[in-house]
Amino acid sequence: MANRTDPTAKSIHGTNPQNLVEKILRSKIYQHTYWKEQCFGLTAETLVDKAMELDHLGGTYGGNRKPTPFMCLVLKMLQIQPEKDIVVEFIKNEDYKYVRILGAFYLRLTGTVTDVYQYLEPLYNDYRKLRRKLTDGQFALTHVDEVIDELLTKDYSCDIALPRVQKRLTLEATGILDPRRSALEDDFEEEEEKEEDEPPSLEPEKDYHRGRSPARDRDRDRDRDRDRDRDRDRERDRDRKRDSYKQYRDRDRDRDRDRDRDYDRERTRGRDRDRDRDRERDRHHLRDEDHGRDRERDGRDRERERERRERDRGRHRSRSRSRERRDRDRDGGDHRKRHARSTSPRRRQEETRSEPKKKKEKKEKKSDGTDHPDPEIAEANRLRASLGLAPLRL
Repeated sequence: MANRTDPTAKSIHGTNPQNLVEKILRSKIYQHTYWKEQCFGLTAETLVDKAMELDHLGGTYGGNRKPTPFMCLVLKMLQIQPEKDIVVEFIKNEDYKYVRILGAFYLRLTGTVTDVYQYLEPLYNDYRKLRRKLTDGQFALTHVDEVIDELLTKDYSCDIALPRVQKRLTLEATGILDPRRSALEDDFEEEEEKEEDEPPSLEPEKDYHRGRSPARDRDRDRDRDRDRDRDRDRERDRDRKRDSYKQYRDRDRDRDRDRDRDYDRERTRGRDRDRDRDRERDRHHLRDEDHGRDRERDGRDRERERERRERDRGRHRSRSRSRERRDRDRDGGDHRKRHARSTSPRRRQEETRSEPKKKKEKKEKKSDGTDHPDPEIAEANRLRASLGLAPLRL
């Protein structure tokens, strides 16, 4: 509930006022101790006391990017949304310079274009020193007019994106703003008015009808020449001041024009960089798509090659099986013939040579008679064999 915007607050630039601060910075402010302890329950009247205690300005600092008390009070003003008169009083406060900067920063975020130029440009004449906290936690010296120039010309200030404002030359051309008046112009006008209001210092001439001496005439001529020289010097000083004022005014206009030109150039460069980055990203994306398409095509080719090899291997197996089946049918199921066919010619030749020897050994075993079932006959055949006689065949 403490972090919600006031229900009576109006939307700024079409959104919640607190949304003018980025979400990350806003969450850091909500978690900061200064926000929880010092900014809780503040109103537009009590906010002035906290603003008077400020001794520096800045955005975030340190490795954890801690927000400064100045940022906490800016977010608090966006949350409670004080009235415009209070903000104007903040800006017109000449005793406390940080109160003035706080009001100017808030008006830059929430005010209209005319209010921004109307109330912030007079602060160019404030040259008081300010302490600014940098991102590394160190303090740097700056001035009020430098901070005001940053608010009117830059896009970022104190880690906050500032709303876009139109150029002053455009507003002057459309008639929304009057031409800018410098502080020197008022001083020159005051001096010119004083010179015009001064009575002439010439003494009325006296008519000496008689008794005029040459020395008195010379004194009168000398006084007249002196007065003429003084008037000429005064006129020369007035022309010099007028020329210097025109020079200052032209220099201010040239500075504004150069600043606007630099801003447009930076915006153009930023757009070109973004366009080049988009083109490079699209080029990489198309390259990745082509690479993926090539990989898919290679995968499909490998899959087709694998399927073709499987089909060839299956055909070879089926042919081998059919050949074996035909050989089996032709041989009539004789295992020895198949084995003889499958063996090499050299092995078949050796087997044919060893077959007669095996037959002779069988015949000898059969004709020996020692394996007769009758033991007596077998013993007799054994004796007959030792004697070289033929076995008994009973």
